[in-house]
Formats: sequence, structure tokens, C-alpha cells
Amino acid sequence: MSGAVELSREESPGGPRTAPVLELRGLRVFYGAIEALKGIDVTVHEGEVVALLGANGAGKSTTLRAASGMLRPRSGQVVLRGERVDGIKSHDLVRFGIGHVPEGRRVFARMTVRENLEMGAYRFRSADRADLDRVFTLFPRLKERTSQLGGTLSGGEQQMLAIGRALMGRPEVLLLDEPSMGLAPLIVQQIFEILREINEQGTTVLLVEQNASQALRLADRGYVLETGAVTMTDDSAALLASPKVREAYLGEGA
Repeated sequence: MSGAVELSREESPGGPRTAPVLELRGLRVFYGAIEALKGIDVTVHEGEVVALLGANGAGKSTTLRAASGMLRPRSGQVVLRGERVDGIKSHDLVRFGIGHVPEGRRVFARMTVRENLEMGAYRFRSADRADLDRVFTLFPRLKERTSQLGGTLSGGEQQMLAIGRALMGRPEVLLLDEPSMGLAPLIVQQIFEILREINEQGTTVLLVEQNASQALRLADRGYVLETGAVTMTDDSAALLASPKVREAYLGEGA
């Protein structure tokens, strides 16, 4: 991470961290001749929420796609609990414990809410009642709409459905790409409260979010990406206090 400064485990204000669950090591990704990720390093420890911040085109979504197997890096490694998984296809990575909620939700518009959730459980022989109950407890609105087609839900409800569908695969690490995009402020607040609850229940989270204030208030740590490189990383309180972050991503003067 050229130019980036990161606290060591011993220097962490909260004391030593748990073991890494997900590590991106020297990740380089290209779109044709364009280098979208320039050898980035990202580490996510068990139980953490880690935020990726940056302007449009910084490489945030590309990072999640590479981590979940949707893109194959030119070089570098994706390591899950000490095991390299960068050569594994995305649908198989679900079995390893990675869940990905993509930008734009991408629910199955012509399937019901229940059918969408059942699709999320494809790694199992069938959807488990306990998993459905967990999703409906987190998102009561989905329980009220189990027979409604996904395409007829509101934007907020579709986001809830996309998160719930990913949870049906029982991920150890949940990758979330712009969960607040296009949603009303009240719905955004609800979504972030639910994400905090999901994390408190034991799911590690790697979050891409344009709403830097919301993201850093949820996250333990954050990385700032600029044109495919990590330029800053620190705990969330330090990033919130950083004049550079406040000016660039919170709309405040330095």
C-alpha cells in the first residue's frame, strides 16, 4: 500500500485484533489495458466492519468483485482464513463463506420474496427454516411480502431482500456494495442499524459506501482508495477526524 499508513495489531486502540478472515494481498485488476487496482492490500479481521471509501472510479466495487470471485486479478492473492481462493469462481466461493450484495441489488424481479431468499440458500439442499426466520426477524417487512414479486418492491425493500438473500448462504464475510444508494435517509438509517445487528450476531463485514459518514460510524476501520491505490487507512474515529477525509468525503472544509 504505497503511501498508506496502517496501525499494527499492537498499536490498535482496541487492543490486539482477532486473526484475519479476509486478506487481499497485492491485488492488481485490469479492465483491458486499464489498471483498475494497483497492487492493493486490505485486511479484514474476524468480527470487524471495514469500510472502503473513495470517489467514483476509485476501485471500490472492483475490490469487492475481485474478493468475491466475480473478477479474476491479474496478480495478487485473495486469502480466506489463510487459504488462497483467488482462483475459485464466485458461485463456489459462497461455499467458502463469502457473501456479496452487489451494487444495484439485482434481485430476481420475477421471483417472489421467498423464492429470492431460497435462491440465496443454493449451497444447501433447501432453505433452512432457522435461516428464513433470522432474515424475517431482521427484516419484518419481507415477511409481510413473502409472496410479492421482487421487482414490485420499493428500493429499500429490494435492498433488504438483497441482504437477506446473501445471509441465507450463512456467510462468514459479507461484502456490501453501496447499500444506501438511491434510498431515502430514513431507510438508509434503518439499513445501517440492521447491518450493525448483523455484525453483532457474528458476521464480518466489508463495506463499500459513498455515504462516508454513515460508513465510518458503523465501521471499526476504513481504507481510502484513489485511482486504484490505497492512500490512507486507519481506525474509523481517526478517519472521521482527518481533515483530508472531511473535505473530500464529508463535504466539510479542511
